[in-house]
Amino acid sequence: MARRRAAERRGLRAEAWAAVWLTLKGYRVLARRVRTPAGEVDLVVRRGGVVVAVEVKARPSLAAAVDSVSARQRLRVARGLESFLARRPDLAGLDRRFDLVAMLPWRPPVHLVDVWRPGR
Repeated sequence: MARRRAAERRGLRAEAWAAVWLTLKGYRVLARRVRTPAGEVDLVVRRGGVVVAVEVKARPSLAAAVDSVSARQRLRVARGLESFLARRPDLAGLDRRFDLVAMLPWRPPVHLVDVWRPGR
Protein backbone atom coordinates (compact mmCIF):
# COMPACT_ATOMS: atom_id res chain seq x y z
CA MET A 1 0.00 0.00 0.00
CA ALA A 2 2.80 2.44 0.85
CA ARG A 3 4.56 1.61 -2.41
CA ARG A 4 1.38 2.39 -4.35
CA ARG A 5 0.93 5.74 -2.58
CA ALA A 6 4.56 6.63 -3.30
CA ALA A 7 4.08 5.76 -6.98
CA GLU A 8 0.91 7.89 -7.08
CA ARG A 9 2.77 10.87 -5.58
CA ARG A 10 5.62 10.40 -8.04
CA GLY A 11 3.12 10.34 -10.90
CA LEU A 12 1.39 13.51 -9.69
CA ARG A 13 4.73 15.32 -9.45
CA ALA A 14 5.73 14.12 -12.93
CA GLU A 15 2.43 15.34 -14.38
CA ALA A 16 2.80 18.73 -12.69
CA TRP A 17 6.34 19.17 -14.04
CA ALA A 18 5.25 18.02 -17.50
CA ALA A 19 2.45 20.63 -17.46
CA VAL A 20 4.97 23.35 -16.56
CA TRP A 21 7.39 22.15 -19.24
CA LEU A 22 4.71 22.14 -21.94
CA THR A 23 3.49 25.58 -20.87
CA LEU A 24 7.03 26.90 -21.27
CA LYS A 25 7.05 25.39 -24.77
CA GLY A 26 3.91 27.35 -25.70
CA TYR A 27 1.17 24.84 -24.97
CA ARG A 28 -1.93 25.74 -22.98
CA VAL A 29 -3.06 23.16 -20.44
CA LEU A 30 -6.78 22.49 -20.88
CA ALA A 31 -7.14 19.68 -18.34
CA ARG A 32 -5.16 17.46 -16.01
CA ARG A 33 -5.93 13.90 -14.99
CA VAL A 34 -9.01 13.54 -17.19
CA ARG A 35 -10.95 10.52 -15.95
CA THR A 36 -13.93 9.26 -17.92
CA PRO A 37 -15.72 5.92 -18.11
CA ALA A 38 -14.16 5.54 -21.58
CA GLY A 39 -10.55 6.15 -20.51
CA GLU A 40 -8.11 8.53 -18.92
CA VAL A 41 -5.63 11.16 -20.05
CA ASP A 42 -2.80 12.60 -17.95
CA LEU A 43 -2.83 16.00 -19.67
CA VAL A 44 -4.86 17.61 -22.42
CA VAL A 45 -3.06 20.57 -23.95
CA ARG A 46 -3.54 22.83 -26.92
CA ARG A 47 -1.18 24.66 -29.20
CA GLY A 48 -2.60 26.46 -32.19
CA GLY A 49 -5.07 24.25 -34.02
CA VAL A 50 -4.06 21.01 -32.30
CA VAL A 51 -5.43 19.36 -29.18
CA VAL A 52 -2.92 16.97 -27.66
CA ALA A 53 -3.47 14.06 -25.28
CA VAL A 54 -0.25 13.71 -23.32
CA GLU A 55 0.78 10.57 -21.49
CA VAL A 56 3.36 11.29 -18.80
CA LYS A 57 5.77 8.57 -17.69
CA ALA A 58 8.42 8.86 -14.97
CA ARG A 59 10.94 6.15 -15.77
CA PRO A 60 14.69 5.60 -15.46
CA SER A 61 15.22 5.76 -19.24
CA LEU A 62 13.53 7.01 -22.37
CA ALA A 63 13.22 3.45 -23.69
CA ALA A 64 11.50 2.35 -20.49
CA ALA A 65 9.06 5.27 -20.75
CA VAL A 66 8.18 4.49 -24.37
CA ASP A 67 7.86 0.76 -23.68
CA SER A 68 5.58 1.36 -20.70
CA VAL A 69 2.73 2.66 -22.88
CA SER A 70 0.90 -0.50 -23.95
CA ALA A 71 -1.57 -0.81 -26.82
CA ARG A 72 -4.35 -1.12 -24.25
CA GLN A 73 -3.24 2.10 -22.54
CA ARG A 74 -3.05 3.95 -25.87
CA LEU A 75 -6.64 2.90 -26.54
CA ARG A 76 -7.75 4.18 -23.11
CA VAL A 77 -6.03 7.52 -23.76
CA ALA A 78 -7.66 7.84 -27.20
CA ARG A 79 -11.08 7.05 -25.76
CA GLY A 80 -10.51 9.43 -22.87
CA LEU A 81 -9.60 12.24 -25.27
CA GLU A 82 -12.69 11.59 -27.40
CA SER A 83 -14.88 11.66 -24.28
CA PHE A 84 -13.26 14.93 -23.16
CA LEU A 85 -13.74 16.49 -26.60
CA ALA A 86 -17.39 15.42 -26.70
CA ARG A 87 -17.96 17.79 -23.76
CA ARG A 88 -16.00 20.60 -25.42
CA PRO A 89 -17.69 21.54 -28.71
CA ASP A 90 -15.39 24.58 -28.94
CA LEU A 91 -12.52 22.17 -29.70
CA ALA A 92 -14.40 20.00 -32.21
CA GLY A 93 -12.72 21.28 -35.38
CA LEU A 94 -9.16 20.98 -34.12
CA ASP A 95 -6.66 18.30 -35.08
CA ARG A 96 -5.79 15.64 -32.49
CA ARG A 97 -2.42 14.29 -31.53
CA PHE A 98 -0.97 11.90 -28.96
CA ASP A 99 2.33 12.79 -27.28
CA LEU A 100 4.49 11.31 -24.56
CA VAL A 101 6.47 13.26 -21.99
CA ALA A 102 9.16 11.16 -20.34
CA MET A 103 10.33 12.36 -16.95
CA LEU A 104 13.85 11.02 -16.50
CA PRO A 105 15.99 11.27 -13.37
CA TRP A 106 18.13 14.43 -13.22
CA ARG A 107 17.33 15.41 -16.81
CA PRO A 108 14.90 17.80 -18.44
CA PRO A 109 11.67 16.22 -19.64
CA VAL A 110 11.72 14.58 -23.06
CA HIS A 111 8.70 15.49 -25.20
CA LEU A 112 7.98 12.97 -27.96
CA VAL A 113 5.55 14.53 -30.43
CA ASP A 114 2.94 12.45 -32.27
CA VAL A 115 4.27 9.27 -30.71
CA TRP A 116 1.29 7.13 -31.71
CA ARG A 117 -2.01 7.21 -33.53
CA PRO A 118 -5.10 5.24 -32.62
CA GLY A 119 -5.36 2.03 -34.57
CA ARG A 120 -1.68 1.64 -35.37
